[in-house]
Amino acid sequence: MYWEIEIVLFVFLITTALISLFVKDLLAAVVTLNAFSFISALMYVVMGAIDVGFTEAVVGAGVSGIFFVVLIFQTSRRSSD
Repeated sequence: MYWEIEIVLFVFLITTALISLFVKDLLAAVVTLNAFSFISALMYVVMGAIDVGFTEAVVGAGVSGIFFVVLIFQTSRRSSD
């Protein structure tokens, strides 16, 4: 029904996935993975699964993103020389 919106969201989904794979900074990877999860939630809503989209937005983009950011700030940076 809304295939144009789905194609645009799918392109953004693939783009955020590739960015999160190739970025070197962990915090940037977490941010792009949160964007990936939020775009997934938008795709679920466009497809008509509003409850699944809401759950994906809360759990995927919200709670797990906060956990990842907290865990990144709990680690120390060290180099392997």
